[in-house]
Amino acid sequence: MNIQQLEYAIALAETRHFDTAASRCFVTQSTLSTMIAKLEEELGIAVFDRKKKPLHVTDEGKALIEHMRIIIKEINQLRELSSELKGEIKGELKIAVIPTIAPFLLPMFLQDFAERFPNLTIRVREQTTGEIMRQLKTRELDIGIVSTPLEDNELLETKLYDEPFVHYDAGKKQPNTIAVERLDLNNILLLEEGHCMRTQVMRLCDIKRKSSTPRFNFEFKAGSIDSLLRFVKANKAATLLPYLSTTGMNAHELSRVSRIGSPEPYRSVGLVVHRHFVKKQILNMLFEEITQRVNKVMPQRRRKGEELAPL
Repeated sequence: MNIQQLEYAIALAETRHFDTAASRCFVTQSTLSTMIAKLEEELGIAVFDRKKKPLHVTDEGKALIEHMRIIIKEINQLRELSSELKGEIKGELKIAVIPTIAPFLLPMFLQDFAERFPNLTIRVREQTTGEIMRQLKTRELDIGIVSTPLEDNELLETKLYDEPFVHYDAGKKQPNTIAVERLDLNNILLLEEGHCMRTQVMRLCDIKRKSSTPRFNFEFKAGSIDSLLRFVKANKAATLLPYLSTTGMNAHELSRVSRIGSPEPYRSVGLVVHRHFVKKQILNMLFEEITQRVNKVMPQRRRKGEELAPL
């Protein structure tokens, strides 16, 4: 058996159609069919049930296809390591970023970074932390940018920066700094369940344990920071935001933003890869690119003992 046969079998398992699989693999239908038949003969197992329409993968074939995917991924890793050792930056880099980071961080560096490597195809998408972890482990993804730590033995983390949370109140002008104890929890709106930032904010404000009477007789949990901000502004409400989300605000909006008093709450953001990740050179370059850009705009974290601005 050879690598091509494995790739043909995987393509057929995914498309369930000989012509479509052949087109994907840039071979004729007869070539693909012959190669897969030889593979099945060598394995001594029918990977596909050709009697069913559309084509089905047999139960035994499902186990074999899954292992074929692992083999192909390992071969690709070998090729990538070879390119890395030769100092070549080419191929494909798949990056996923959580939604509360992506809209604010990616515009700061992605275009310039991509232009440095014309032979590298960079594919970027937004994903939840859980999905990023899953895809890193299955090697569907190269690099994740998430709120850390994740504390997973299969993954390696590299810290990028600490990002403070700030208070935004659309209803009135705010002081430069506000104490956590002075936040009006009845007026704060949050992201929906499943966002790690919501969990961080709830932990900060201890919302679940504090008795409060909500200002609104409806509940709104936004799916993104953009929709959250729109709703907050429309209802003259308040929320807590990661600092980078304020870098594109105008002067009026910034007058509604307060840093939170010491000890200032923050989140750590980092690069996450599988522990067997081989593209170390591009990972280091990505780290340098992001940290250089972020350090130009990110404020220093406040420490204990600093005075709070009056309300």
